[in-house]
Amino acid sequence: MAKQQTFGDKAKNKTKSTGVNVKVIKAFKSDEGSTKFQEKFVRLDDVSKVTDIK
Repeated sequence: MAKQQTFGDKAKNKTKSTGVNVKVIKAFKSDEGSTKFQEKFVRLDDVSKVTDIK
């Protein structure tokens, strides 16, 4: 069987995502008194909205 879709067709169908991914790291104290870190990725429309992350 012949190949139905070429690489060019695949690349053409993908859309560029608008926005930016930001890695957010939160630090908090545990019950034992040690510091723990939690990290996650957040997608933002604009980099200037970084200060609005909670």
